Amino acid sequence: MQKLREGGFLVSKIKQVSGRIFDRKLKEHQITDLNTGQGRIIFSLWQKDQVPISELVVQTALSKTSLTSMLDRLEQADYITRKIDANDKRKIIVSLTQKSKSLKEQYEAVSHEMISVFYEGLSEQEIDRFEKTLNHILLRLSKYEEDYK
Repeated sequence: MQKLREGGFLVSKIKQVSGRIFDRKLKEHQITDLNTGQGRIIFSLWQKDQVPISELVVQTALSKTSLTSMLDRLEQADYITRKIDANDKRKIIVSLTQKSKSLKEQYEAVSHEMISVFYEGLSEQEIDRFEKTLNHILLRLSKYEEDYK
């Protein structure tokens, strides 16, 4: 009989607990109107601004419907703008506003705090192996999802 594995369950629990801690830390840094998912969108745009929604779907791993509703709220709160691509009218380009750009330093401080909590007690080698394993699992799941469509 095959041993029951808990990897997916543990990853899900880690996501829930770390999300709650991350939201608390955002509040400690006076970032009160962004949740974890919205922060993921803003973080992605800090890496590369002015991207089509289809690219944000890939970068954030959010479904298009979830992403669209989050973008609505981010646009209402003046964190992003959406404009039709001048070269391709079918594409909508998402861009950061000055308001979201001004949060980058505070948000990075929160991220560094989370990294410290997350990896406390692990060696660099253990962290590297862990992240390599997670990337492998993510690649496998992404491929499965794509093949399943």
